[in-house]
Amino acid sequence: MDKLRGRFNVDSESEDKIPDIRKLKRRIERLNNWWGAKMLGEVNGEACRSYARERAQRGGARRDLEDLRAAIGHHAAEGFHREIVKISLPEKGQPRDKWLTRSDAAKLIWTCWRYREMQKGSRRRTNDLKVPTSKRPLRHLARFILLGIYSGTRAGAIAAASPIPAIGRSYVDLERGRYYRLKQGSAKTNKRQPTVPIPLRLLAHLQRWHRTNPEAKHFVEYNGKAVTSVKTAFKSAVRLASLSPGISPHTLRHTAATWLMQRGADPWQAAGYLGMSLEVLLNTYGHHHPDYLSDAVEKIASRDPAGERKAHVSGAISGAVLPIKRKRA
Repeated sequence: MDKLRGRFNVDSESEDKIPDIRKLKRRIERLNNWWGAKMLGEVNGEACRSYARERAQRGGARRDLEDLRAAIGHHAAEGFHREIVKISLPEKGQPRDKWLTRSDAAKLIWTCWRYREMQKGSRRRTNDLKVPTSKRPLRHLARFILLGIYSGTRAGAIAAASPIPAIGRSYVDLERGRYYRLKQGSAKTNKRQPTVPIPLRLLAHLQRWHRTNPEAKHFVEYNGKAVTSVKTAFKSAVRLASLSPGISPHTLRHTAATWLMQRGADPWQAAGYLGMSLEVLLNTYGHHHPDYLSDAVEKIASRDPAGERKAHVSGAISGAVLPIKRKRA
């Protein structure tokens, strides 16, 4: 069979159409290091399992191998090979359900808003004492968190949110209160990013931010530029707020879904608002809903009047019949 030649590449024309292009390039680099010199005939279940073992992270290995499967599928679709090549994927991990309480969310936001950068107060090497400066390096993150919690939007669309429509931006219509989460010019993917109405509380924040700085092209900017990633800043904010580890930007999406379920939102509407399937919403967050299994809980402990009467009559008949002894012949 053909060699996995040409190595996996991303052409310049498609770079703007692929979200998280840097992550994709890192995955391609890992795939090239392992598979680049192999033949298609060497792609089998054991080779895939060996790759997953070296990768160590089950979720990361699965995502890499999904890219390999797509590349081989494209190779076949272009007519470069006709044989069937199957990719063995590691099992999916359990869905994460880590979310913030309202007090934790408030604490995190206020930490980002109030934090000031610390620097040494003296140039002397012996003096390591740091003092707060006037710089506020985490204030942009407070906006990011508010957008994430109240819209349940993925990090990329939050970073691209803009009051000005343009290619490569997620447009926020402040007059009509609509959030067009899919970046203009981007193709739709399996990660749903539907247009949704903006909650009034969040809309008030967005309008105020725009009035404060009408020249800003994005709602979340750092030093006047749009942010590409907030992972490092987010990790620092979680530490400064003394919250439990494992909280990431994606936790904001989990939080939005959890709060919607806890408030008894209609699951179908909640799924549409978050841009996820109803099945995923119910399987991952459904247990937070106040009506979760409520009918079963009510029925299991309830008394059935008709059944009780039937049992009472049956018991009375049994009591009347059982004591009677047959006379000996």
